[in-house]
Amino acid sequence: MVELLLPKNSKVKSGKNFVIKEKAKTKKVFLIYRYNPDTKENPRVDRYELDISDCGPMVLDALITIKNKVDPTITFRRSCREGVCGSCAMNIDGTNTLACTKYISDVKGPIKIYPLPHMPVIKDLVPDLSGVYKQYNSIEPWLKTKNNNHNDRERSQSPKEREELDGLYECIMCFCCSTSCPSYWWNGDKYLGPAILLQAWRWIADTRDEATDERLDKLQDSFKLYRCHTIMNCTKTCPKGLNPAKAISNIKKKILARN
Repeated sequence: MVELLLPKNSKVKSGKNFVIKEKAKTKKVFLIYRYNPDTKENPRVDRYELDISDCGPMVLDALITIKNKVDPTITFRRSCREGVCGSCAMNIDGTNTLACTKYISDVKGPIKIYPLPHMPVIKDLVPDLSGVYKQYNSIEPWLKTKNNNHNDRERSQSPKEREELDGLYECIMCFCCSTSCPSYWWNGDKYLGPAILLQAWRWIADTRDEATDERLDKLQDSFKLYRCHTIMNCTKTCPKGLNPAKAISNIKKKILARN
């Protein structure tokens, strides 16, 4: 019988336990993934008790309180705290979402916090996004034109044409969708994934762009586009309520209509 083993140092172990010594008004337990590449130790899950009456209502508020008052070694990304930058994307209670928009009260029992799944981890809750940003760069996410007959003025759109970009421009590149997609888990080196394909459709759908055929040619590939099997995890998990699966379907239909 074949014996399958996890890679060295990949098994997650139980970690430290931070207990509240004083009496807490409202105690909540947070189980947080910890990993330090500078050591040879296995990843671990540390347990933190926190009086949430002493912090804000969001999971990000709790993380900041833990870092400031309990354990300054914990590492995570955050910036806007308003759900518009995507920096604090992580897996909370089994779902990819934004820590700054996830209410602590939404989770019953201990809150389990892990980095975005199936991405290399730099440290603790910080995933390595360099690979996915290379994929983003590959779709050339900027307006491309073939002529300059616009007299150096803005390239106008009708209100109806502008509406075509609704549900696309709002994407904050948090990658919650791509990291929830099984097709991306297994083919992330070739399949562009929901986040990048939604961005690709954003430029194809833009009436000011004049490189539609060129963009479709680059996407017409058995892996870049067609690894999508419409599982719909991407749409279900998007913290902005967008529909990457629909954007992918629109690209496929555009290619089919052209052929």
